[in-house]
Amino acid sequence: MLSVAVSVDCYIDDTIPERLYLSNDADFDRVDQVRTESDAILIGAETLRRDNPRLIIKTEERLAARAAAGKPAHLQKVVVTASGELDPAARSWHHGVEERKPIVYTTDTGAEKLHHQLGELADIAPLGDAVDFAVLLDDLGDRGIGQLMIEGGTSIHTAVLSADLADELHLAVAPLLVGQADAPRFVNPAAFPGGSRRRMQLVDVTQIGDVGLLRYRPKNDSTHS
Repeated sequence: MLSVAVSVDCYIDDTIPERLYLSNDADFDRVDQVRTESDAILIGAETLRRDNPRLIIKTEERLAARAAAGKPAHLQKVVVTASGELDPAARSWHHGVEERKPIVYTTDTGAEKLHHQLGELADIAPLGDAVDFAVLLDDLGDRGIGQLMIEGGTSIHTAVLSADLADELHLAVAPLLVGQADAPRFVNPAAFPGGSRRRMQLVDVTQIGDVGLLRYRPKNDSTHS
């Protein structure tokens, strides 16, 4: 499940010269609830470097609810990097990791760097010469991950959608116009399955304050219910 916030002109919240927070407090709380319902959360290396997120569930009530359901309090954290250049001081390695270490999927070359950079902070999972997301998702399934929440960034969303691997897209649209040509968009140009003629299935539209949440099924698969 892909989770992303965009402006009306489809830019994400990494703008120049300063970052914009596109979601409002109610939408941030919704995201926290979706995290609670998920088994793992995945981001790319650029998001880790830029935002330095903790990737945790923030409310004690939701942590307690997960524990009562027999789940680990915090999600399994997953980071993807081809280069293997990650900062061991990043907050994600040091918050919400008491029960299990984050998993880092990388290339064989990146794995060599990461073993030196991160040491015992993460479980390093090399995938060969390149990061294959189909193989990555199969491996997470083998590790018991059912629902995976992907929070970015642009290159990760592009890779997953172009490989036709996404089951659901949560698109929060903020009432802002960024208007900066160098601000990143939700996805990069790519050969997406079906091209511009393939329509996703719109599942739901919800108003959250001044934010509109659109839920899509990218595969538009009639087997979903």
